[in-house]
Amino acid sequence: MDIILREDFESLGQAGEVVSVKDGYARNFLIPKGIAYLATEANKKRYENDVKQQAWRLNRDKKIAEELAAKLENVSCTISVQVGEEDKMFGSVTSQNIAEALASQGYEVDKRKILLEEPIKSLGIYSVSIKLHTEVEATVKVWVVKE
Repeated sequence: MDIILREDFESLGQAGEVVSVKDGYARNFLIPKGIAYLATEANKKRYENDVKQQAWRLNRDKKIAEELAAKLENVSCTISVQVGEEDKMFGSVTSQNIAEALASQGYEVDKRKILLEEPIKSLGIYSVSIKLHTEVEATVKVWVVKE
């Protein structure tokens, strides 16, 4: 049976290739899992349409991320923390705290997209990177001050 692969599959080939496989393998595994289509003219057009839609979605997401990155470049957020003797912080500033500070200013950023190598454990000014898209990254200034 001939099929069109919708995605790269290690043992069969690359996405978009027409591959011949056993009938049971195609009917019972590849087609139900959404890995392949039957190789018909209609499905070839369907695959081409899927590729166009995916490219359009990726382009749209990249534009949205670039717009947000342009806005975030001018943003700085202040996080006040409790300190003890000699300005020693209690706890640390994590990506969750930075995400909450940005949300209070109206910028919704997922905490998993904030790139902190390790939590911030001292007072000061930090430049924190935010990965908004695979190709778009923004930098935000974070001021850590005492209460």
